[in-house]
Amino acid sequence: MRKKILIVIESLSGGGAEKVLTTLIKHIDKALFDVTVCTIVDTGKYVDEVKSDVCYKPVIQNPDHMSVWGKLGYVLKYKLVYRWLPMYLVYRLFIPKGCDVEVAFCEGFVTKMLAKSNNKKAKKIAWIHTNLKYNPWPQKQSIYKSVEEETASYNEFNNIITVSKTVENSFKEVYGQKGKVFTIYNPIDVADIRIRGQESIADFDKGVLNLVTVGRLVPQKGYDILLRVVKQLKENGFKFKLRILGEGELYKQLFAYIKENSLHDYVELIGFKKNPYPYIARSDLFVCSSRSEGYSLVIAEALVLGIPVISTYCSGPNELLEDGKYGMLVKNSEDGSCLYEGLRLLITDNEQLTGYRKRAAERGNHFSLAKIMSEIENLFD
Repeated sequence: MRKKILIVIESLSGGGAEKVLTTLIKHIDKALFDVTVCTIVDTGKYVDEVKSDVCYKPVIQNPDHMSVWGKLGYVLKYKLVYRWLPMYLVYRLFIPKGCDVEVAFCEGFVTKMLAKSNNKKAKKIAWIHTNLKYNPWPQKQSIYKSVEEETASYNEFNNIITVSKTVENSFKEVYGQKGKVFTIYNPIDVADIRIRGQESIADFDKGVLNLVTVGRLVPQKGYDILLRVVKQLKENGFKFKLRILGEGELYKQLFAYIKENSLHDYVELIGFKKNPYPYIARSDLFVCSSRSEGYSLVIAEALVLGIPVISTYCSGPNELLEDGKYGMLVKNSEDGSCLYEGLRLLITDNEQLTGYRKRAAERGNHFSLAKIMSEIENLFD
């Protein structure tokens, strides 16, 4: 008899955790596991992909094609779920029942809600994708009033999975939970990434260094810092082109900065791409400017494609790059001075860049999808 797995996530937007989830459900053994993905909001870039693999049940339906009355019902249900009802009622009224394993696949709302599950037979798992010590966003967004309240939610889970050892250690430091916190690295579909990286796209600029970064346009990713570094590099006469793939709340702010500083020849905001791999594969260097990370799936994907990486020092990147062995790590600072110096060096020193390219290709061969999926299936079983 197949084990019933419920995975709850707020939406299937274009973030790293959502991409990890699509890889997980694509490769999990369907003969052993009957998986249901429940989203709170029926939206995101990966909805169709998830629907094609497993049972998909949104709590709040997408209102785009609803009647006026349907849209009013959507607003009412949204307020019930997010504002008016206590968490235990949200679970009892709207979340699928009778599963053997219940997984809160991201921090914040779904973790708080699943902590109120009354399914006594289910194994409960919380999945942590960011370093909550340095990026305590659930408290910043008032999902929890205090670290004590957040800790009380995690007390209700049997296991807590983190995506890197650094995140694991930080989590234990803040929330305790020793004995039930451990790391499972994100599953990476190496073969699929390399095949999709061969897709044709428009020719890249010749005679300049092509830089690329991929991520949501949110403060955590540090793109405001990166654009200040780009401005300084431009002013000092360096030739390059940076492509930023992603969408998010800071788009207008970043676009305005590019316009105000005449950076349109140096930076291009590409938007979200379901297949970002051709852009990465045709670039000379991948840049991560994040203020904080949990794992950085896109750095792993760049390494799989053999693209050298420069990253600010934070959880995930420091492990993926083994403290600078497989890519350049620079100090994480708000003024971007260390990122500037690292980029200046790699733009001007082709020998250094070639060395990092060789080491990136070496590191990219270390990822094992089968090993990680085995760890995940053992967890569920």
